[in-house]
Amino acid sequence: MRARRRPEVLAPAGNLRGLKTAVDYGADAVYCGGKAFGMRSAPRNLSLEDFAEGAAYAHERGARVYVTLNVLPRNDEVPAIRDYIPRLAATGVDALIVTDLGVMMTAREVAPELELHVSTQAGVTNYGAAQALYSLGARRVVLARESDLQTVRDIRARIPADMDIECFVHGAMCMAFSGRCLFSNYLTGRDGNHGECAQPCRWKYAIVEQKRPGEYFPIEQTKDGAYLFNSQDMNMLAHVDDLIDSGATSLKIEGRSKSAYYIAAMTNAYKTAVDEYMRQRGFEDADGHELAPFHDRVVRADDPDFAALAARPDAVTLRADDAFSGVPGDADDVTEETPASPEPAAARATRRKANRAPSAAETAGAAPFVHAPVRPAPPVTLPDWLLAEPGKVSHRDYSTGFYYPEHKVTQNTDRSAYFRDWLVVGEVISWSPQEGGRVTIMSRNKIEPGQAVEFLLPGDPPMAYTVPDSGLRDADGLPVAEINNPAHVFSLPCPREVPVNAAIRSRTKRPTLKAE
Repeated sequence: MRARRRPEVLAPAGNLRGLKTAVDYGADAVYCGGKAFGMRSAPRNLSLEDFAEGAAYAHERGARVYVTLNVLPRNDEVPAIRDYIPRLAATGVDALIVTDLGVMMTAREVAPELELHVSTQAGVTNYGAAQALYSLGARRVVLARESDLQTVRDIRARIPADMDIECFVHGAMCMAFSGRCLFSNYLTGRDGNHGECAQPCRWKYAIVEQKRPGEYFPIEQTKDGAYLFNSQDMNMLAHVDDLIDSGATSLKIEGRSKSAYYIAAMTNAYKTAVDEYMRQRGFEDADGHELAPFHDRVVRADDPDFAALAARPDAVTLRADDAFSGVPGDADDVTEETPASPEPAAARATRRKANRAPSAAETAGAAPFVHAPVRPAPPVTLPDWLLAEPGKVSHRDYSTGFYYPEHKVTQNTDRSAYFRDWLVVGEVISWSPQEGGRVTIMSRNKIEPGQAVEFLLPGDPPMAYTVPDSGLRDADGLPVAEINNPAHVFSLPCPREVPVNAAIRSRTKRPTLKAE
């Protein structure tokens, strides 16, 4: 069984450009859909040739590519899926994200080299389901978005060490259970379970009394009606430490229909947060070199500290014999020692008896049912600039989803539009050290002298920059007073080197709301 890796940042991509952007901004893996059988039909998605190019690009930079094959297929689609999977495997991608058990079994048969990840559409909310899927060949489960942190901990404590847990950390949420919804199909004929959701949950509704046609009554007391099912977006950036401590292997950012800028900004934010976690927890130094093997802070039933920790007041409901025991092998390849106090070799050797349930002596003092507690740890602190990043992409009101039962996600009852407090004004084409430094850009919005902008830099805080009063030039090198033609090439002074394709953003003159 493989040892646990450092936490993975998993970014979305709706096309090849998005895939490369995610990798450039630090994604450990990228998930994207093909031209068929994925749960997002709005993006252009990737052709087989795109997957081959994207997989090669990612692998050269140490990243992986996962393909969404997570529709709920109809009978007439089964032969086509069977034909499609080997062609996907031939492109060099690393894993398939599946929902349907038939698709999963087909993939095992026709492309056994591909890793199998079970989609959130499958609604995995318990360790029994995760164990069953593991026995069928799954090496990762994407937990239902309705799961709280304790659920993550309990599943992590009871599944094999080489099974990953993937959890959503950012982006749009669906009012239906883990995205399984018939609302769009019912109202519009567009099947949400085939990637064609019209998002009627975001629409505005009002009551009409039968004998008063044309007279509308808002459900909430607003003049324009109400939004019944319009969920808030998720933002777990400030709580990445809680989620990793609870056993999440992969942190998944939602947004395959979003822009390359969104992908870059959120990938960079969560990658930086994970880097901070690894440093502050003592697993890596400031340069990313390993100081100690990574581990989460979940306590398993075969842990030497289990009995003592199980007696804590906050420990409830985990039965000692509920640890996974269905697959032989050494489930203890993952060490549980902390960087500060390594586990004694004798204790570690004792625990290497594969899948052994604890003895009565080991669980003495524990209640009949005891939740696996999490080892205490100081919180990870993130810099202010990083915590501000989610506010610089388009978003609805944020929440922490269902991870904290006392602070559950709610719905927006007054609007479905996105907040847009920042906008992209350009993208870097090249940088030259000549004339003290000049950057050539493709313009996207107006840029004028004195304007405060930021360059979004991979792995670093954004670079603040004030547009100078002079030195702006068009593509022919002629001076211009301002940049006011979108999709045109311009250049301007910039003493610091900036990478190709870096986004240039600026605060809007007033916060905006825009439906998407």
